[in-house]
Amino acid sequence: MNRSAPRAVGELLLTAVPQLEDRLLVERLRRTWSGLVGAEVAGRARPQSLTNGCLHVVVDNSPWLHELTLRGPELTTRLHAEVPAIGSLRFSLGSAPEVHDAPPATRQAPRGPRLTEDDTRAIDAAAAAITDPALAHSARRLLARAWGAAPRGQHR
Repeated sequence: MNRSAPRAVGELLLTAVPQLEDRLLVERLRRTWSGLVGAEVAGRARPQSLTNGCLHVVVDNSPWLHELTLRGPELTTRLHAEVPAIGSLRFSLGSAPEVHDAPPATRQAPRGPRLTEDDTRAIDAAAAAITDPALAHSARRLLARAWGAAPRGQHR
């Protein structure tokens, strides 16, 4: 049996569904937007979509739309240096969606019902077959989340 190195879930998704590449790139841009364009621009504009190398950016008011249109070539050069898939920018007026730049650790994850000791033992037994410690830990977390979300009696 030929074992390859572990691969990121995002990489596996792109292999299975190549159409997700632009969407995942836009999500990555949204998380790092402020660092890429500066806080002032990020407060007024947000990336919305990427199509054929053109990043569509929604701007929340007309003066900023004009300002960013004038600064378009500079911003394109800066963004292209960080993300080569971006070849041009298109700005439009609209309501920029809120993006939370807070790291995931500060967000409160919704809590499901607590697992019983039997549930925990069953999850540990299922993950024990995984030899890679990091992968086993991730599997335990995923199983615990799924186990807690399943109605009683459906996870056994």
